Amino acid sequence: MKNATVPAASLDRIGWMHTFVTIVEAGSLSRAAEQLGTTQPTVSRRLQALERALGLTLLQRSTHAMQLTADGERCFERARELLANWASFEADLRGVGDQPEGVLRVQVPHAFGQQLFVAPMVAFLQRHAGVSVEWLLHDGTPDFIAEGIDCAIQVGDVRDLAVVALRLSEVPRILVAAPTLLQGPAPPAHPSELGQLPWLALRTYYRTDIALGHVASGERHVLRIAPRMSTDSLFALRSAALQGLGACVASAWMVAEDLAARRLVHLAPHWRAAPLPIYLVYPHARFYPAKLRRFVETMREQVPQVMHDTVAAPGH
Repeated sequence: MKNATVPAASLDRIGWMHTFVTIVEAGSLSRAAEQLGTTQPTVSRRLQALERALGLTLLQRSTHAMQLTADGERCFERARELLANWASFEADLRGVGDQPEGVLRVQVPHAFGQQLFVAPMVAFLQRHAGVSVEWLLHDGTPDFIAEGIDCAIQVGDVRDLAVVALRLSEVPRILVAAPTLLQGPAPPAHPSELGQLPWLALRTYYRTDIALGHVASGERHVLRIAPRMSTDSLFALRSAALQGLGACVASAWMVAEDLAARRLVHLAPHWRAAPLPIYLVYPHARFYPAKLRRFVETMREQVPQVMHDTVAAPGH
């Protein structure tokens, strides 16, 4: 029986693919060269060698820009997967497959990433000294390949069938307004009393119609509004509400302190907008590095508790 050998060209291609992936993630040949500890001409030669070996153009390059071709996008996705599997193979042989290490790139919505989910992220880093996190604030749908994102926290329904979506918790939403906006000794108790108020809209989740449900009876009511201001920012929505510009539907966690300090008033307290689900999402793969697996474990443990602690006051 002949001994199986790996052709030298195949081993070269693994190195070339590693260089290619580094170029895409770094954003330029020069930054890739810095990360790889080599020169820009060497990085360029490795990329050209990979393109010749595959018979494909992977990157369109000009003096000021670099962009993946369609073939390059497919190659990048498969190359990352292949390199991750190779790293897993090496780690298993060395017996360190369960030791999380390296950089984890996480995309998080602005408001949640600036405030609510920082504590769970810190808990993760305190447990795993070999990992560092790039905490990227972005409200849009994550582009895992182009941006090199490992995972993302997403608020709202996940429609992308190409990702794993783990439900972590949900965000209760309530109706609030500044006291100066209200007339009479008591705040409105039923949604039918709210139509005459000026309103603010959070464009991501509601614009002209607010579907409300009674907490106890399940009765439904649709509130029609003509917003004075609409925004895609939770922070801007809260600030405008505090200024008395209009009433709004707010995430309960964000206005908990304002309600306690009476800067805002809870309107129709037995009625809620539908809660928004919180998901941790990441691409399907045959292998997940330890850093991602441990992050998933921490978020599944920490986020429900954070949500419970933060929103326990309003309306409970």
